[in-house]
Order: sequence, then structure tokens, then C-alpha cells
Amino acid sequence: MAPGIPAAMERPHFIGIGGAGMSGIAKILTRRGAKVAGSDSKESPTAEALRALGATVHIGHAAGHLADDATCVVVSSAIRADNPELVRAGELSIPVVHRSDALASLMEGLRAIAVAGTHGKTTTTSMLAVALTELGLDPSYAIGGDLAGPGTNATHGEGEIFVAEADESDRSFQKYDPEVAIVLNVELDHHANYASMDEIYDSFETFVGKIVPDGTLVISADQAGAVELTRRVRDQSALKVVTYGEAATADVRVQKINQRGLTSEVTVVLNGKYLTFTVSVPGRHYALNAVAALAAGVALGIPAHNLASALGKYTGVKRRLQLKGEAAGVQVIDSYAHHPTEMTADLEAMRGAASDARLLVVFQPHLFSRTQELGTEMGQALALADASVVLDIYPAREDPIPGITSALIIDAARAAGADVTAVHDKAAVPEAVAGMAKPGDLVLTMGAGDVTDLGPQILDHLSS
Repeated sequence: MAPGIPAAMERPHFIGIGGAGMSGIAKILTRRGAKVAGSDSKESPTAEALRALGATVHIGHAAGHLADDATCVVVSSAIRADNPELVRAGELSIPVVHRSDALASLMEGLRAIAVAGTHGKTTTTSMLAVALTELGLDPSYAIGGDLAGPGTNATHGEGEIFVAEADESDRSFQKYDPEVAIVLNVELDHHANYASMDEIYDSFETFVGKIVPDGTLVISADQAGAVELTRRVRDQSALKVVTYGEAATADVRVQKINQRGLTSEVTVVLNGKYLTFTVSVPGRHYALNAVAALAAGVALGIPAHNLASALGKYTGVKRRLQLKGEAAGVQVIDSYAHHPTEMTADLEAMRGAASDARLLVVFQPHLFSRTQELGTEMGQALALADASVVLDIYPAREDPIPGITSALIIDAARAAGADVTAVHDKAAVPEAVAGMAKPGDLVLTMGAGDVTDLGPQILDHLSS
């Protein structure tokens, strides 16, 4: 039986309750019986789903939305100090709890798996959630995206396992005490919070140091940053390190990845035995994510062959190479990729899945700080497409940085020989892309902002 509700979480108020991370915690608390309330900037399917579970969700932020008897106010790092509900919490002396602390409290007393890394966290967490559910283990989970199958980003299960996506962007993953931690990769990102790779390594070392005694670190044997992190933490006492990947030295060694259209067949060597299973999403990086999930499950004592079979039931996460539809012979696919490594991986995956198709990309850069540091690499990644449309930067939580625009990416893409068009009016994109696309083409909407909204609109224009 899973634990109940921490006292501070009996009547929580979430500021930004519709966010991927915040809504997941709110859903779990609601299912555990908490009286959940919160606010968000706009109406959404997530808000409706929370209301259906019994939560009170206000649209817009106002001091009056915060009930006087709230036991805490939950915030993410994106909530600014002048938010009226946060200011009101101070006036009422209501405790303010960071999202990561709220999530950590929900994992207490359970066997936690925390999935970390610069890329691939949502997919790997989702793979584990689906596989453990398929095996009847009834896990709890909190994910940064909605599963394509169950259609939710979080659930409260009655089993003893809790699978959580562990976010390094603001160092919040340092709050967790997992039995098993996965580190998929370690790269420089989130430039507003990390000034160097040394800071990144220090942060990941702290995360690894929170693994419970006799716990397990599952970590890539292929990616350079993960290999360096392994070197740094190898001497930690009472820590078992399990490496996975294509490297000959990997403990869970990937012998072969065969891409078969939009699926992959993976063969691994585990404890001297060969194991082959199917991953129902395209791309080498997704296949490696599945191997990481396999290794983590085995570390908890789950039989490898059972877990491998269950991983085949995973059908994807929304926004991770998600097919939005087809019209006029053109398939429209949505990608959350916003870092050059992710962009390259998804573009290569689509090339491998449909090598004869023309690949058209609609890319929306995410964050001014990321564009400032990685704009050149983003442009170079777009050279893998046959043609691209680049939108203005999606600011999210950031204020503009003088001189930093999408032009940095466009110039780099053109220098790499890419066919790139700048479109500043997002509303003009669907018609422009529909005019470019021909039967047999693939259109990929790409980015972590609201570019995802354009997929259905492109399909409408293609159909007209």
C-alpha cells in the first residue's frame, strides 16, 4: 500500500498547476485524497483533467484564488516573486514549497527510480511506467509529458515503486533519495543556471550522492559526459554502478539495433545472455533509452525477460516524434527537441524511418539563453532537413537578451548549406508549410514551446 498524504500537502495550492511537472504532483495528491487547488495562466485540457479528479483550478493569477486555510503553496522555479498568489501566501504566512520538495515527499517510503539526464528523461520514465504497469506492479509515476497510451503524466499506484523524472535544470533533482538512479547523458544546458560543465558535473555528483545505501546508478557507457561522471563517482561507497550502451565495456551491452520503419529491434547482452525485444518508436536514442529502463528494472529485481517483453508495450509520449496526422499524402509529426543533440537525434531517426521522404522542419527556438549559447549548433542540426522554417524565439520564463534572435540559428543553418526560411508571424506558418509540402513528405514541428499547436493547423491547410 502506498503512503498517504504528508500533513503539509493536505490542502495544497499550486501556482501554475497546468504545467507538466506541477500537474503530475497535483494529480497524485488528488488521487491520494488531498484537497487540491491551484491556478494557471490559461485554460487547457490539463486543467479540465484536474477538475475531473476533484481539484479546484482557477484561470489567471489573483490573490483571491488562494484560500486562507491552504496548508502550503507549491511553486516551480518559473514562478516569479511578484506573483500575486505568492505575495498573498507571504501575507498569510502559508509555507511555500518547491515542486521538487513536494515530489520528494510523495516518494517517501517507496522504492524510487529517478531518471536524470540532459535528454531523454521523459521517454525513459514513460517506458518504465508503461512496462511496470504492464507487469501488474501498479507503480506511481510522475513524468514531464503525457503518455500516448494512458494519456496522463502521473498516477498514484498501490504498488511499492515510484518512477520520477528528475529535472536537473534548476538542481531540483538533488532533493530525491532514489533506490535506483538513471543518468542518460550529461551535457551543458540551462545556461541561466549553469555557467560551465564543472557546475553541471558537480550538480550530477550531488544527485548521485543521494542514492540510498546499496542503491544502483544506471549510467550510459557511450556518452562522454556520462563516462566522465562515472569516473568521478566510482569510488562512492555502497553504490553499485551499472553501465549500459554499445561500448564493449558496458555491463548491459547493446549488441545490435535494427530500425524497422517506425520501430526498432534491440539485442542486448545481459549477464552473459542475449535478449532481444522491440521498441515501438524509431531512432537509436530511443532504443538506448529502453535499454536504460531495462537495466533499472533489473536493478530492482524484476526478471529481465519479463521487463523486455513489457517494454514492447510502450507506444510513445506526446510530443516525442508523435504522429499528428496525415493529409494530402503528407505526414505531420511533432517533436519536443530543443537542444542541438536532441534535434540531431530526432532528425536522424526520421531519416532512418523514411529515407526516401523529403523532411521539412518547422523549428521554434526555446529560451534566449539557450539560443545565445547553442544557436550555431541548432542551425547546423537543421542542415539535416531538406528545408526548414524558423520561428522567433519562444521566451518561456526568460526576458529577451539584446541582440539574441532566431537570426543566429538561421545564419548558422545557411552557412551549413541548409534551405531555411524565417517566419516571424506564427499564424502564417501553416499556409506557408502547406504550400511547400508535396505528397510523400514528412513535416516535423520541433521545439519545446507552442510550436506544437501548428501541427493540426498544417493538416487543415493540407486538407483544404
